[in-house]
Formats: sequence, structure tokens, C-alpha cells
Amino acid sequence: MPGPIGRKLNEEWGVGAKHALFRQDGRWYHHLERFPGALFDEHGFVVFENELEYRQCPQLRHGKELNVDGGIKSIPRYTRVR
Repeated sequence: MPGPIGRKLNEEWGVGAKHALFRQDGRWYHHLERFPGALFDEHGFVVFENELEYRQCPQLRHGKELNVDGGIKSIPRYTRVR
């Protein structure tokens, strides 16, 4: 879900994303619109430096909403924080 949790984690964890989205299970999100952008779950995050990197990530399924096969933890550059 977009909103305060993603922004809060972005700040607390020093990620520096221009657009930060949170979903507890890391599987469904709205689309990132500004970059660098980050997807957060309850344990960590993935940063996409630009739209091309975001669009070409094989674990992401871009539709009306963003589906992440296996959750964001399945993305190789996932950073676990807690």
C-alpha cells in the first residue's frame, strides 16, 4: 500500500528513494512512478534506480497492479534489514 509506512521505512532505513511503497507480504503493490523507487516488505526492500531496471525485473508482473512472484525477497538484490 502506498503511504506512510513506505515513506517511514524509506527514511528510517536510509534508502533515499523518491517513491517508496510498502506491502507487508511483499507480493502486491501499486506501480512505482518516480525513481529511484523502492518496494518494501516487513523485513527489507528492493531499490530500482530507474524505470528500465524496474520494467525489466523478471520477478515483477506489471498489470493493473504490480504482482511480485515469490514476494520481493525473491529478487536477488533484496536487502534484508530485520
